[in-house]
Amino acid sequence: MEQQKLPNVTIAIVLAILSYLCCCFGGLPAAILAGIAFFLVYKDENKYKENPELYSNYSQLKTAKILAIIGIVLGIVWFAWALYSISAIGGWEAYMEQVNEMREQWEQ
Repeated sequence: MEQQKLPNVTIAIVLAILSYLCCCFGGLPAAILAGIAFFLVYKDENKYKENPELYSNYSQLKTAKILAIIGIVLGIVWFAWALYSISAIGGWEAYMEQVNEMREQWEQ
């Protein structure tokens, strides 16, 4: 019987890599994308466990799983850092005030 590829591995790798790029946006989008990637990997892992001889790209599945876990951790850490930074400044209003001051300085 011809071996086939697990269906969600490629999209899971792409989502995990995109999660690294989205860390700059507060961390939450990164954690969401990596979480979706991890869910897809979990589904394919269960499919592989049912019939391991049918599929040929299990090593890519492991790579996608590692990338997704790293993406989740980075996203959560970045989000926690963003929350800490906002609270250290003095809350959301103080943060927005500082952002407005920086914007005004930039416009001059």
